[in-house]
Amino acid sequence: MGLAELTAGVIILVMFLLWATNFLGLPGNWAIILVMGLWRWTHPEIQAGWWFFLLLLGMAGVAELIEFGGQVLGARKYGGSNRGSWGALLGAFGGAILGAPLFFGLGAIFGAVAGAFAGSLVFELWTGRSWTEALTASKGAMWGRVFGLAAKAGLGMLVLSLSVPKVWPG
Repeated sequence: MGLAELTAGVIILVMFLLWATNFLGLPGNWAIILVMGLWRWTHPEIQAGWWFFLLLLGMAGVAELIEFGGQVLGARKYGGSNRGSWGALLGAFGGAILGAPLFFGLGAIFGAVAGAFAGSLVFELWTGRSWTEALTASKGAMWGRVFGLAAKAGLGMLVLSLSVPKVWPG
């Protein structure tokens, strides 16, 4: 294995780890694109032009919209309020951070989902909703978070999959 393969392997590993940060509520897809941009800058011979980067940026943007929109629409579908949606967003972020040390990092996924539910529930109850209404809206926020997280991770894996062949020498 030569230096080119070793360097490419390290960059690909870094991009994969960045992809995993999506589960912590961090902008992993954007970080992958940044790494690809740096790789393109240091390796001008690779076939990755403006259209390639616009495609990656578009997928990352759609992923963010789906992630945020899924949670909000999930809560709204089941009667959630604006305040409950913000509570779900804050709860998902906090839950992901608190859950990250558990189960070799996989706890971040469960933490984000549980946090979306708990955050929405607290904020819905705070607005004066009944327990039943708040519970229903929180279930919607939780399932919206699950859908949004899956979509963001899926599109992020597509960004990663399109990037790896551009990095690997050959």
